[in-house]
Amino acid sequence: MTSYLIFRTDRIGDFLLTIILINSIKRNDPNSNITVISSKKNYHFIRSFKIINDVIILKKSLFDKIKLIHKLRSNYYDKIIVHDAKNRSSIISFFLKYGLKIKPNNDLNISYIDSIKEIISKLKLDFIESDLNTLKNRDHNFVEDLNEDFILLHFDEKWIYDDYISGYTYIEPLKDELISFINLLLTLTNKRLVITTGIRSPNILDDIINIGLNSRIKVYKKLDFLDLEILISKSKLLISCHGSVSHVAAAHQIKQIDIIEEKKSNFYSKWTSHFRNYNSIHRKSFDQLSLDIIKLL
Repeated sequence: MTSYLIFRTDRIGDFLLTIILINSIKRNDPNSNITVISSKKNYHFIRSFKIINDVIILKKSLFDKIKLIHKLRSNYYDKIIVHDAKNRSSIISFFLKYGLKIKPNNDLNISYIDSIKEIISKLKLDFIESDLNTLKNRDHNFVEDLNEDFILLHFDEKWIYDDYISGYTYIEPLKDELISFINLLLTLTNKRLVITTGIRSPNILDDIINIGLNSRIKVYKKLDFLDLEILISKSKLLISCHGSVSHVAAAHQIKQIDIIEEKKSNFYSKWTSHFRNYNSIHRKSFDQLSLDIIKLL
Protein backbone atom coordinates (compact mmCIF):
# COMPACT_ATOMS: atom_id res chain seq x y z
CA MET A 1 0.00 0.00 0.00
CA THR A 2 1.44 3.35 -1.07
CA SER A 3 0.99 6.22 1.39
CA TYR A 4 0.52 9.80 0.18
CA LEU A 5 0.65 13.05 2.14
CA ILE A 6 -0.81 15.96 0.17
CA PHE A 7 -0.74 19.61 1.30
CA ARG A 8 -3.73 21.75 0.28
CA THR A 9 -3.92 24.45 2.93
CA ASP A 10 -5.91 27.12 1.10
CA ARG A 11 -9.46 27.32 -0.30
CA ILE A 12 -12.15 25.02 -1.64
CA GLY A 13 -11.64 26.13 -5.25
CA ASP A 14 -7.94 25.23 -5.01
CA PHE A 15 -8.76 21.82 -3.59
CA LEU A 16 -11.11 21.14 -6.51
CA LEU A 17 -7.94 20.98 -8.60
CA THR A 18 -6.19 18.67 -6.15
CA ILE A 19 -9.09 16.23 -6.15
CA ILE A 20 -8.38 15.65 -9.86
CA LEU A 21 -4.90 14.50 -8.83
CA ILE A 22 -6.31 12.34 -6.02
CA ASN A 23 -8.89 10.85 -8.37
CA SER A 24 -6.10 9.81 -10.72
CA ILE A 25 -4.01 8.33 -7.90
CA LYS A 26 -6.94 6.28 -6.58
CA ARG A 27 -7.86 5.00 -10.05
CA ASN A 28 -4.27 3.89 -10.68
CA ASP A 29 -3.73 2.57 -7.16
CA PRO A 30 -7.06 1.79 -5.42
CA ASN A 31 -5.30 0.59 -2.26
CA SER A 32 -3.30 3.78 -1.76
CA ASN A 33 -3.69 5.62 1.55
CA ILE A 34 -4.15 9.37 1.17
CA THR A 35 -3.82 11.97 3.92
CA VAL A 36 -4.54 15.63 3.14
CA ILE A 37 -3.26 18.55 5.19
CA SER A 38 -6.01 21.16 4.93
CA SER A 39 -6.91 24.65 6.06
CA LYS A 40 -9.87 25.46 8.30
CA LYS A 41 -11.60 26.85 5.19
CA ASN A 42 -11.60 23.63 3.20
CA TYR A 43 -11.46 20.96 5.97
CA HIS A 44 -15.20 20.23 6.09
CA PHE A 45 -15.44 19.95 2.31
CA ILE A 46 -12.36 17.72 1.94
CA ARG A 47 -13.68 15.37 4.63
CA SER A 48 -16.73 14.68 2.45
CA PHE A 49 -14.61 12.70 -0.04
CA LYS A 50 -14.56 9.01 0.80
CA ILE A 51 -11.47 8.34 -1.33
CA ILE A 52 -9.44 10.39 1.17
CA ASN A 53 -8.39 8.39 4.21
CA ASP A 54 -7.55 11.21 6.60
CA VAL A 55 -7.71 15.02 6.75
CA ILE A 56 -5.64 17.09 9.19
CA ILE A 57 -5.99 20.85 9.72
CA LEU A 58 -2.88 22.99 9.57
CA LYS A 59 -3.37 25.60 12.30
CA LYS A 60 -1.70 29.00 12.27
CA SER A 61 0.36 29.17 15.45
CA LEU A 62 4.01 28.11 15.54
CA PHE A 63 3.27 25.79 18.46
CA ASP A 64 0.53 24.04 16.46
CA LYS A 65 2.86 23.65 13.48
CA ILE A 66 5.51 22.04 15.71
CA LYS A 67 2.87 19.69 17.13
CA LEU A 68 1.83 18.78 13.60
CA ILE A 69 5.41 18.02 12.56
CA HIS A 70 5.81 15.81 15.62
CA LYS A 71 2.59 13.96 14.77
CA LEU A 72 3.47 13.46 11.10
CA ARG A 73 7.03 12.32 11.88
CA SER A 74 5.62 9.19 13.48
CA ASN A 75 4.73 8.00 9.96
CA TYR A 76 6.68 7.28 6.80
CA TYR A 77 5.12 8.59 3.59
CA ASP A 78 6.01 7.04 0.25
CA LYS A 79 5.03 10.24 -1.55
CA ILE A 80 4.62 13.82 -0.34
CA ILE A 81 2.99 16.33 -2.69
CA VAL A 82 3.14 20.00 -1.69
CA HIS A 83 0.28 20.88 -4.01
CA ASP A 84 -0.54 24.23 -2.43
CA ALA A 85 3.06 25.40 -3.10
CA LYS A 86 3.03 27.28 0.23
CA ASN A 87 6.27 27.97 2.10
CA ARG A 88 4.69 26.78 5.35
CA SER A 89 3.86 23.43 3.76
CA SER A 90 7.35 23.07 2.30
CA ILE A 91 8.94 23.81 5.68
CA ILE A 92 6.78 21.24 7.47
CA SER A 93 7.47 18.61 4.82
CA PHE A 94 11.22 19.17 5.21
CA PHE A 95 11.13 17.53 8.66
CA LEU A 96 9.14 14.46 7.61
CA LYS A 97 10.16 10.95 6.56
CA TYR A 98 9.35 10.17 2.94
CA GLY A 99 10.49 8.46 -0.22
CA LEU A 100 9.63 11.10 -2.85
CA LYS A 101 8.56 14.73 -2.56
CA ILE A 102 6.97 16.64 -5.42
CA LYS A 103 6.14 20.31 -5.81
CA PRO A 104 3.92 21.60 -8.63
CA ASN A 105 5.33 23.37 -11.67
CA ASN A 106 4.52 27.06 -11.11
CA ASP A 107 5.60 28.24 -14.55
CA LEU A 108 3.21 31.06 -15.47
CA ASN A 109 2.83 29.62 -18.96
CA ILE A 110 1.63 26.21 -17.77
CA SER A 111 -2.00 25.58 -16.90
CA TYR A 112 -2.89 23.99 -13.58
CA ILE A 113 -4.20 20.86 -15.28
CA ASP A 114 -0.90 20.45 -17.15
CA SER A 115 0.94 20.87 -13.85
CA ILE A 116 -1.24 18.10 -12.38
CA LYS A 117 -0.46 15.86 -15.36
CA GLU A 118 3.26 16.46 -14.74
CA ILE A 119 2.87 15.36 -11.12
CA ILE A 120 0.97 12.26 -12.21
CA SER A 121 3.77 11.46 -14.66
CA LYS A 122 6.40 11.85 -11.92
CA LEU A 123 4.39 9.39 -9.83
CA LYS A 124 4.65 6.99 -12.81
CA LEU A 125 0.88 6.93 -13.13
CA ASP A 126 -1.37 7.80 -16.06
CA PHE A 127 -4.04 10.47 -16.53
CA ILE A 128 -7.31 9.90 -18.39
CA GLU A 129 -10.20 12.24 -19.15
CA SER A 130 -12.53 10.62 -16.64
CA ASP A 131 -10.21 11.76 -13.81
CA LEU A 132 -11.88 15.16 -14.25
CA ASN A 133 -15.17 13.70 -13.00
CA THR A 134 -14.19 14.40 -9.42
CA LEU A 135 -17.67 14.92 -7.97
CA LYS A 136 -19.41 11.82 -9.29
CA ASN A 137 -21.38 9.52 -6.99
CA ARG A 138 -21.60 12.01 -4.13
CA ASP A 139 -23.95 10.88 -1.38
CA HIS A 140 -24.73 14.29 0.11
CA ASN A 141 -28.38 15.17 -0.54
CA PHE A 142 -29.84 18.66 -0.62
CA VAL A 143 -32.59 19.32 1.91
CA GLU A 144 -35.19 20.10 -0.77
CA ASP A 145 -36.17 18.10 -3.83
CA LEU A 146 -36.05 20.26 -6.97
CA ASN A 147 -37.68 18.20 -9.70
CA GLU A 148 -38.21 20.93 -12.29
CA ASP A 149 -35.46 22.10 -14.60
CA PHE A 150 -33.79 25.22 -13.27
CA ILE A 151 -30.91 27.56 -13.95
CA LEU A 152 -28.75 28.80 -11.10
CA LEU A 153 -27.61 32.40 -10.65
CA HIS A 154 -24.87 32.57 -8.03
CA PHE A 155 -25.19 36.18 -6.89
CA ASP A 156 -22.34 36.57 -4.41
CA GLU A 157 -20.04 39.40 -3.31
CA LYS A 158 -18.18 39.37 -6.66
CA TRP A 159 -21.12 41.18 -8.22
CA ILE A 160 -21.00 43.98 -5.64
CA TYR A 161 -18.39 46.71 -6.04
CA ASP A 162 -17.82 47.53 -2.37
CA ASP A 163 -17.53 43.85 -1.44
CA TYR A 164 -15.00 42.78 -4.08
CA ILE A 165 -11.75 43.93 -5.66
CA SER A 166 -12.08 47.66 -6.25
CA GLY A 167 -9.71 47.52 -9.23
CA TYR A 168 -12.00 45.14 -11.12
CA THR A 169 -14.59 46.35 -13.61
CA TYR A 170 -17.82 47.58 -12.02
CA ILE A 171 -20.72 45.19 -12.78
CA GLU A 172 -23.10 45.91 -9.90
CA PRO A 173 -26.69 46.19 -11.23
CA LEU A 174 -29.30 48.71 -10.25
CA LYS A 175 -32.37 47.20 -8.65
CA ASP A 176 -34.56 47.71 -11.73
CA GLU A 177 -31.82 46.28 -13.96
CA LEU A 178 -31.56 43.13 -11.88
CA ILE A 179 -35.34 42.67 -11.77
CA SER A 180 -35.57 43.06 -15.57
CA PHE A 181 -32.72 40.61 -16.10
CA ILE A 182 -34.27 38.00 -13.80
CA ASN A 183 -37.63 38.29 -15.57
CA LEU A 184 -35.92 37.93 -18.95
CA LEU A 185 -34.14 34.78 -17.78
CA LEU A 186 -37.48 33.27 -16.76
CA THR A 187 -39.10 34.19 -20.07
CA LEU A 188 -36.31 33.05 -22.41
CA THR A 189 -35.42 29.79 -20.66
CA ASN A 190 -38.91 28.75 -19.55
CA LYS A 191 -37.25 27.20 -16.49
CA ARG A 192 -37.25 27.89 -12.79
CA LEU A 193 -34.56 30.18 -11.43
CA VAL A 194 -32.57 29.42 -8.29
CA ILE A 195 -30.53 32.29 -6.82
CA THR A 196 -27.78 31.55 -4.32
CA THR A 197 -25.50 33.88 -2.39
CA GLY A 198 -22.08 33.75 -0.80
CA ILE A 199 -21.33 34.28 2.88
CA ARG A 200 -23.13 37.62 2.73
CA SER A 201 -26.41 38.26 0.95
CA PRO A 202 -26.15 41.43 -1.21
CA ASN A 203 -28.48 44.20 -0.06
CA ILE A 204 -29.91 44.61 -3.55
CA LEU A 205 -31.11 41.01 -3.50
CA ASP A 206 -32.71 41.47 -0.09
CA ASP A 207 -34.51 44.54 -1.46
CA ILE A 208 -35.92 42.50 -4.34
CA ILE A 209 -37.02 39.72 -2.00
CA ASN A 210 -38.86 42.28 0.13
CA ILE A 211 -40.75 43.51 -2.94
CA GLY A 212 -41.83 39.97 -3.75
CA LEU A 213 -40.54 37.28 -6.08
CA ASN A 214 -42.07 35.39 -8.96
CA SER A 215 -43.24 31.95 -7.80
CA ARG A 216 -40.75 30.34 -10.22
CA ILE A 217 -37.84 31.84 -8.27
CA LYS A 218 -36.23 30.29 -5.20
CA VAL A 219 -33.49 32.02 -3.18
CA TYR A 220 -31.02 30.21 -0.91
CA LYS A 221 -28.76 32.39 1.22
CA LYS A 222 -25.40 31.43 2.72
CA LEU A 223 -25.63 27.73 1.91
CA ASP A 224 -23.17 25.18 3.19
CA PHE A 225 -20.86 24.50 0.24
CA LEU A 226 -21.92 20.83 0.09
CA ASP A 227 -25.53 21.95 -0.43
CA LEU A 228 -24.40 24.45 -3.05
CA GLU A 229 -22.46 21.71 -4.83
CA ILE A 230 -25.58 19.53 -5.06
CA LEU A 231 -27.69 22.42 -6.32
CA ILE A 232 -25.18 23.14 -9.08
CA SER A 233 -25.06 19.47 -10.06
CA LYS A 234 -28.85 19.45 -10.59
CA SER A 235 -28.99 22.71 -12.56
CA LYS A 236 -29.13 23.11 -16.33
CA LEU A 237 -26.96 26.24 -16.33
CA LEU A 238 -24.76 28.10 -13.85
CA ILE A 239 -24.27 31.87 -14.18
CA SER A 240 -21.59 33.19 -11.83
CA CYS A 241 -18.46 35.24 -11.34
CA HIS A 242 -15.49 32.88 -11.37
CA GLY A 243 -14.84 30.96 -8.16
CA SER A 244 -15.15 27.53 -6.56
CA VAL A 245 -18.66 27.15 -8.02
CA SER A 246 -17.10 27.27 -11.50
CA HIS A 247 -14.99 24.20 -10.68
CA VAL A 248 -18.07 22.35 -9.42
CA ALA A 249 -19.96 23.02 -12.66
CA ALA A 250 -16.95 21.89 -14.70
CA ALA A 251 -16.62 18.65 -12.72
CA HIS A 252 -20.29 17.87 -13.35
CA GLN A 253 -20.11 19.09 -16.97
CA ILE A 254 -22.89 21.58 -16.28
CA LYS A 255 -23.13 24.38 -18.83
CA GLN A 256 -21.80 27.57 -17.29
CA ILE A 257 -21.40 31.24 -18.09
CA ASP A 258 -18.34 32.40 -16.17
CA ILE A 259 -17.83 36.14 -15.65
CA ILE A 260 -14.15 37.09 -15.53
CA GLU A 261 -11.99 40.22 -15.52
CA GLU A 262 -10.68 40.87 -19.04
CA LYS A 263 -7.24 42.10 -17.96
CA LYS A 264 -6.74 38.82 -16.06
CA SER A 265 -7.89 36.50 -18.85
CA ASN A 266 -4.54 34.71 -18.99
CA PHE A 267 -4.69 34.09 -15.24
CA TYR A 268 -8.17 32.59 -15.49
CA SER A 269 -7.21 30.40 -18.45
CA LYS A 270 -4.65 28.66 -16.23
CA TRP A 271 -7.52 27.54 -13.99
CA THR A 272 -10.12 26.76 -16.65
CA SER A 273 -8.27 25.10 -19.55
CA HIS A 274 -9.72 21.69 -18.58
CA PHE A 275 -13.30 22.92 -18.03
CA ARG A 276 -16.05 21.22 -20.05
CA ASN A 277 -19.25 22.89 -21.33
CA TYR A 278 -17.68 26.24 -20.50
CA ASN A 279 -18.32 29.80 -21.67
CA SER A 280 -16.67 32.93 -20.31
CA ILE A 281 -17.54 36.59 -20.72
CA HIS A 282 -15.78 39.72 -19.49
CA ARG A 283 -16.92 41.94 -16.65
CA LYS A 284 -18.56 45.13 -17.92
CA SER A 285 -21.42 47.46 -17.01
CA PHE A 286 -24.46 45.39 -16.12
CA ASP A 287 -26.61 46.59 -19.02
CA GLN A 288 -24.01 45.20 -21.44
CA LEU A 289 -23.10 42.21 -19.28
CA SER A 290 -26.72 41.04 -19.12
CA LEU A 291 -26.94 41.18 -22.93
CA ASP A 292 -23.80 39.02 -23.21
CA ILE A 293 -25.34 36.49 -20.82
CA ILE A 294 -28.60 36.38 -22.77
CA LYS A 295 -26.73 35.65 -26.01
CA LEU A 296 -25.21 32.53 -24.44
CA LEU A 297 -28.43 31.03 -23.06
